Amino acid sequence: MTSSYNKCILVTGGAGFIGSAVIRELIDNSPHTVINVDKLTYAGNLDTLKSIDQNPRYHFEQVDICDTPEIERVINTYQPDIIMHLAAETHVDRSIDGPAEFIQTNIVGTYTLLEQARHYWSQLKANKKDNFRFHHISTDEVYGDLPHPDEQEAGETLPLFKETTTYAPSSPYSAAKASSDHLVRAWHRTYGLPILITNCSNNYGIHQFPEKLIPLMILNALEGKPLPVYGKGHQIRDWLYVDDHAQALILVAMNGKVGETYNIGGHNEKQNIDVVKTICQLLEELAPNKPEGIDAYQDLITYVTDRSGHDVRYAIDASKIQRELGWTPTESFETGIRKTVQWYLSEKTS
Repeated sequence: MTSSYNKCILVTGGAGFIGSAVIRELIDNSPHTVINVDKLTYAGNLDTLKSIDQNPRYHFEQVDICDTPEIERVINTYQPDIIMHLAAETHVDRSIDGPAEFIQTNIVGTYTLLEQARHYWSQLKANKKDNFRFHHISTDEVYGDLPHPDEQEAGETLPLFKETTTYAPSSPYSAAKASSDHLVRAWHRTYGLPILITNCSNNYGIHQFPEKLIPLMILNALEGKPLPVYGKGHQIRDWLYVDDHAQALILVAMNGKVGETYNIGGHNEKQNIDVVKTICQLLEELAPNKPEGIDAYQDLITYVTDRSGHDVRYAIDASKIQRELGWTPTESFETGIRKTVQWYLSEKTS
């Protein structure tokens, strides 16, 4: 599959953090038309798309992916060449407190979308049918977790998540995403639907909803609020800058091999406590005028009871996407986190 002609790309969850980055990238740096399908739940924010929402190649549909008639209407109206499925409930803590929404959106929603995509794809004419793709965007959390370096023998190689790693999800969120991955593969195996799957590491960057670690720490620090860190903060994540991820997703959608899975990682393993301390150090430099009574941002760090079933370490082996599609991240954690902190500071003062 090549991008030799202008495509119509339907993006679910396009008002979310990663989805909006994908849409901005597509509108700013490609000739393709984009259909944004988003229910606009608490984490959906159309302000993230203000820079492109007047572009004639961009269209928005406020639709729940679980709504079969509406999904059928949108697909039949716009006749997409690619569906990029990002719509999902994603926050682990919320999934522990209320798993039902995660089952509904991540599993039932994916099933609804798959079925409508299958019906649409099955009646396409040969060339358009051959070039159609259903790209499902997932998470590394479906793999469970990996041993912490402190648990390894001296000199022992640290394991990484590969595309062939057995699924072992820990939370209601990751279990629901694992279920959706299995549905997508089943629709390929059983019905022949041309699918692609990507599993990414932790994203960060501009426009992220402030329930996630990095924006929460930045905004709390600026307001002089506690910086809550689970346990001792030793959990390790592989951090991926959102614009790097968006570029990787588009590359896979356009050039990935049908039926394949690609892991996307940032090559930036960091302990949560080190991420928080880095943010504090950057704020000392970039926002030296602290809230009243605060001597150092790092003094705001507060250790709280660890999350139930908290995964110890995530780490992606992204060698397949590099080898087969030539993708590597452009941002290091140091450059990406500086851009992110600067953006939140500018938003705070604007």
